[in-house]
Amino acid sequence: MSISQVSASHLNVGKVNVSAVASIGLALRAHKFRVGQTVFYTSSPISRPGASGSYKVVRLLPSDGDDYQYRIKHAGEAFERVAKESQLELES
Repeated sequence: MSISQVSASHLNVGKVNVSAVASIGLALRAHKFRVGQTVFYTSSPISRPGASGSYKVVRLLPSDGDDYQYRIKHAGEAFERVAKESQLELES
């Protein structure tokens, strides 16, 4: 039997609740931080090493393929930055 001849009836798979799969998918694709949260930003040595510090999340941005992105704002700066989720930690 070729792969093109295989149908769902030939496969031995358990029943899966669609809503359970959807909720797992949402959890895997959800942003870690929320608008309004204060986060610690660690800048890369290439961009601006002195920019690390406490920032507020002002907007959730889509993934860049590897990581979710956020628009963040430091109280002492007149502009916003874009940061990857891997550059942020929740401040306590």
